Amino acid sequence: MAWFLLVIAGLLEIVWAFSMKQSEGFTRLGATSVTLVTMVLSFALLSWSMRTLPLGTAYTVWTGIGAVGAFVVGIVFLHEPMSAMRILAATLIVGGLVLMKLSS
Repeated sequence: MAWFLLVIAGLLEIVWAFSMKQSEGFTRLGATSVTLVTMVLSFALLSWSMRTLPLGTAYTVWTGIGAVGAFVVGIVFLHEPMSAMRILAATLIVGGLVLMKLSS
């Protein structure tokens, strides 16, 4: 259950990062509201997953899901650049996440 909560928390991190970008510095009420609600939910689920998962594992996986997810969302929805170096960096992050999961 802790891993499920952690993955949901990571997915919510992607949502709040994207909506924070869309809020234009917290000047747009709708996007700001989505940011704050998903941020609180993401932190709550991260906290619940840490009841049984080690801190280092939970936090690393949470930030990794958020980082790679935000990278993909940036490319797909915001048309950010996609270079070989950025793809390699994201691949290395995913590799680290897999190793964290296997070590727990």
